[in-house]
Order: sequence, then C-alpha cells, then structure tokens
Amino acid sequence: MRSQMTEHYFTAKPGAEHRPFEFQANLRGKTYRFQSDAGVFSKGEVDFGTRLLIDCLELRPGQVVLDLGCGYGPIGMVAADLVGPAGQVYMVDVNERAVELARRNLAANGIKNAQVLVSHGLAALQGLSFDWVLSNPPIRAGKKVVYPLLAEAYQALKPAGCLLVVIRTKQGAKSLQAYLEGLAGSCDTVDMKGGFRVLRCCKHPRT
Repeated sequence: MRSQMTEHYFTAKPGAEHRPFEFQANLRGKTYRFQSDAGVFSKGEVDFGTRLLIDCLELRPGQVVLDLGCGYGPIGMVAADLVGPAGQVYMVDVNERAVELARRNLAANGIKNAQVLVSHGLAALQGLSFDWVLSNPPIRAGKKVVYPLLAEAYQALKPAGCLLVVIRTKQGAKSLQAYLEGLAGSCDTVDMKGGFRVLRCCKHPRT
C-alpha cells in the first residue's frame, strides 16, 4: 500500500481511496460550497496560503485569468466572480480527480464564465494569453517541475499581465523570487503573513 505521506498532488490519478465530502468557505465576502475528496490538495478546507492569495487579487471586470494548478477550484471561482460575465477564467490541473471536483464546484456555485481542463501546465491552452496567472504551485513536486510551469505561465501573459504566486516562506520563497526576477526583471512581495509570501511579477507593456 502506497504511503499517503509520499504522494504529492501533482499526479494525474491519485492513489488515495475516494472519501468525498462537502464544506463551505467564506472568500472575499461570499460563501462558496465545495465538494472535495481524498487525493487533492488541502482537501478539508481552503488553506491559509490560498486564502492569502485570494485576498491579494486585484482583478478587473472583463479580464482573462488562468488558475494554474486549480485543485478543486477556490482561486479560479473567486477570480470568475471578480472578472464578471465579460471576463473569462481558465482553470487547469494535472490531477484528474481535482479537475472533476472543480467542474462540480463551478456548477454548484452557478459560475458560468470559467472552464476547467486536465492539463500539464498550459499544454491544453496553446495560443491563449492572460491578464493574470494565479497559482498556489505544487512545491512538493520540486523545482524541476514547478519552475518550468511558472516560466511557461509567465510567457503566456499579455503585455502588462502579471503572475501572482503564493509560497510558504520556508519552502523556497526567496529562491523562487530570485528565479521570477530573472524572468521578469523584477518580482515584488505583495503580502507576507502566516509563514507565506505572495509574489507578483509583471510583463513589461509594449512600447
């Protein structure tokens, strides 16, 4: 039997037995209903890092957003409400169980301007570009997985678009910030709380 401790969530087919359940969470002043299950990240509640990222969102109506590594969907769902009917949110995850849950959660919360796809990084979204890419990345999968995913996401930003990432300070926040600075020329810490940092790097607008 595979140990739960050795399995991270960046896997297409989680080995954990299904244990479905539901919970509610208040995010940005709205109560959302979530279906969750074993084998997905933070299955029992919206984790602190995700909440911190959500609190930092500065989305505007009509924008196009990518939730990279969406899990069961909290970041993408709040983003969809913030960009409104004129906006569009794409949500991707390599974890097929998480994607199915996110689809159910969009439907259960009446969110129609978002879609969820099984995808390793942006493989299923070729040709699209984004005003924002949002991510609570799968750090346990390692830098060799996470850094290329974020580099690919940065390249898919529109001019002046921004990448917003949350990471636990002790799990490599400073090295990730240095890596993103190398990509974008600059990378800011927009919030730091509870052992987490939210990093933002933006693409230079065309001149």
